[in-house]
Amino acid sequence: MAADKKPHINIVFIGHVDAGKSTTVGRLLYDSGNIDEQAMRKLKEKAELLGKKGFEFAFVMDNLKEEQERGVTIDLAHKRFDTAKYYFTIIDAPGHKDFIKNMITGASQADVGVLVVAVTDTEIQPQTKEHVFLAKTLGVGQLIVVINKMDAVKYDEKKFNEVKDRITTLVKSVGYKIDQVPFLPVASLMGDNVAKKSANMAWYKGHTILETLDDLKEPEKPTNLPLRLPIQDVYNITGIGVVPVGRVETGVMKVGDKVIAVPGREGKGVEGEVKTIEMHHELMNEAKPGDNVGFNVRGFGKKDITRGDVIGHSSNVPTVATEFTAQLVVLNHPTVITVGYTPVFHIHTAQVACQFISLEKKLNPATGEVVAEKPDFIKNGDAAIVKLRPVQPLCIERQKEIPHMARFAIRDSGATVAAGMCIDLVKKV
Repeated sequence: MAADKKPHINIVFIGHVDAGKSTTVGRLLYDSGNIDEQAMRKLKEKAELLGKKGFEFAFVMDNLKEEQERGVTIDLAHKRFDTAKYYFTIIDAPGHKDFIKNMITGASQADVGVLVVAVTDTEIQPQTKEHVFLAKTLGVGQLIVVINKMDAVKYDEKKFNEVKDRITTLVKSVGYKIDQVPFLPVASLMGDNVAKKSANMAWYKGHTILETLDDLKEPEKPTNLPLRLPIQDVYNITGIGVVPVGRVETGVMKVGDKVIAVPGREGKGVEGEVKTIEMHHELMNEAKPGDNVGFNVRGFGKKDITRGDVIGHSSNVPTVATEFTAQLVVLNHPTVITVGYTPVFHIHTAQVACQFISLEKKLNPATGEVVAEKPDFIKNGDAAIVKLRPVQPLCIERQKEIPHMARFAIRDSGATVAAGMCIDLVKKV
């Protein structure tokens, strides 16, 4: 099947830094034919040269990262990865901080999480707990658990089951349905059960990682939700007029639709009618979730709309909030967060400063249980429910209504400080 015709899934590899995520990703890309022999041979030589024999698979993603840092354009085959049924974009970052930033601010939210844990760990690492909670909080719908390093315990089924039981409790506690979470015994470095069935674990009757990926359910396109299209840019094109560009998050936009952009220039909203829709220089009659489109709307002037405005149907206007309640996780703040703190929130394409007006509850980040009411401050590793006030009108939706428009990242002086989702709001009148 041609790649553009295959359904697309965004996948994120999560788990503790030493569990072997990078090796798993590298081995998967190599064994599935998504990286060629020559590239692999170079990485193997590099690994041996650095005295890191066996690290060649881990270098696949790390190499990618360095190349990105040096600004070299990367052959997409690395990042993109095809199976018989799907094509995947891997959002993998070996480092904890990178992973979180990628996962939250990545233009694409992950549909699927692959949690990698080491069978050799005697207890669940704190980072593993945090990742699983974050995955759930940020709307990662499907989870696969890879219990790695089986070679280190001589492929012992009993050891696999011990770890499986511990992880089952964790995964259940954050709200995943356990009967929908596959557990795979794997030795990534050796290639056991990654893309090829292992001869070392006759006791395991399930699938390899590669087969499990093809078993995934195709993420549903939220076409039944109201139209929400956050604007990324606005162009003025001679002979056509004003052309906003953006990605449809939910719903469907058709030529002839009556639409509104909010908040719009004066916070009043701007109405118009869709004249044309174009994707990759081809005219289309409609745009669906995931489509990146340029479109022309009769009634929109250049000064009326800007990046961060959201387009919806006039019959179902996107929500503009004057205040909202959020559940969030503090990831990387230098000190503590208190009432009055006003960092920049990144929500869809908008960047708006929001002030913390009250800290309602502090939660246990691994379980979501309330541990304190009205805390004086929250700090790294804490999860909390807070009330926020945007300094200017902001388009945001409740998680339970339109989750795609509820998630946000908080950034301050170049770092992602926290991430979360809107659970309630006060509508602008």
